[in-house]
Amino acid sequence: MPPRVFFITGTTTGFGNEYVKVILEKGDYVVATARDASKLSFDSANDTNSLFVDLDVTKEESISRAFDTAIKKFKRIDVVCNNAGYGLSGPFETLSPRQIQTQMDVNFFGLINVTRKAMETMRELKTGGLIQQVTSIGGQIGVINFSMYCASKWAVEGFTEAISKEVKPEWGIKFTCIEPGGFRTDWAGRSMDFGERECPAYDHINARETMGKRHGTQAGDPVKAGRAFYDLAVMQDPPLRCIVGTDAYSAINQKLEQYKDNVKKFEKLSNSTDVDGYKPPS
Repeated sequence: MPPRVFFITGTTTGFGNEYVKVILEKGDYVVATARDASKLSFDSANDTNSLFVDLDVTKEESISRAFDTAIKKFKRIDVVCNNAGYGLSGPFETLSPRQIQTQMDVNFFGLINVTRKAMETMRELKTGGLIQQVTSIGGQIGVINFSMYCASKWAVEGFTEAISKEVKPEWGIKFTCIEPGGFRTDWAGRSMDFGERECPAYDHINARETMGKRHGTQAGDPVKAGRAFYDLAVMQDPPLRCIVGTDAYSAINQKLEQYKDNVKKFEKLSNSTDVDGYKPPS
């Protein structure tokens, strides 16, 4: 089959950077994007198999321009991976309104605008394709010091599940939420932002110190994550969700057990509110 065309956001470092390397290694083509694409460099990239494009996911005109440039060169896009994002850490009351807005602008609103353009492109070109959303285990589980990060990722999860039910099967547009655990990228280091408001009540929490200890000690290997992302992309029937990482796998299974127990515990109350005599539609 001819080479697939991948469009990846956030490829300067981390998952995106490793993903691009795997795509080129496999003989496929890639549109690698970054806020400053001039910083991008990949050993096996050439004018035939790759295109480096400036993209700021918080600006719709930048998104449109990047897609237009990609289509002009490759005529199609088979896989879009929404990888751009960052972590905001600290107790909720230490996060400023500006920080909260920026977290949502990048991790959620930027992602949905890229997704909108990807869906439109795949539908109008009649190529179909796969849209991968890099969320997090924090998109399924609330994590201490990551209230707004989790909020942004949970939002992506719900958004993606809903739109996956809106597309016509004949369009051939599929979606996968990739839910990584902890990996040894810059996410917990240079890329992380911390709450900027003073709140002495939270003297029992030091998010900066906690993440400093975690940075570089996580279980996950970014190189292996890039391969996993690619494996998901080339599956004939990719899943709507997939956990990536042993820590995330363990955490989601614990959450599922707790969730099931809680639902069962309050079964009587949950089923006590129907109108008398109500019969569900068959």
